[in-house]
Amino acid sequence: MMDDWEDEDGPEVVKKFLYLNRKAPYGTIYALESLEKVLVAAAFEQDVSMVFCDDGVFQIVKGQSTDGIGMKNFSPTFRALEGYDVEKLYVEKESLEARGLSEDDLLVDVEVVTSAEIQDLIDDQDVVMSS
Repeated sequence: MMDDWEDEDGPEVVKKFLYLNRKAPYGTIYALESLEKVLVAAAFEQDVSMVFCDDGVFQIVKGQSTDGIGMKNFSPTFRALEGYDVEKLYVEKESLEARGLSEDDLLVDVEVVTSAEIQDLIDDQDVVMSS
């Protein structure tokens, strides 16, 4: 019996997954759960992209401290993405600007793109997940 990752010829089918991260990193579980989903998809050797927009840009800002909120700081995990071959990281230009941030404020290398370019990315995916 074939599983969902195989086609009738046997080799794995690679799908394009885009994770749209819109939520702030702390205060809810959405950001951490999204990161965990990315790592699982990457472990199955899928083509994974991540877009950070709205308050999601705060997920990858340098110098985060969670000492005062009693939660684990998971932001260093974003630096491990490259080891999982997750290298397509995008940040919405308008979201950065609205929050007074620049590419230099971010933990990982990203491509800064416009909202129109993000729509093109979304249109090119097999699966889009938003959190």
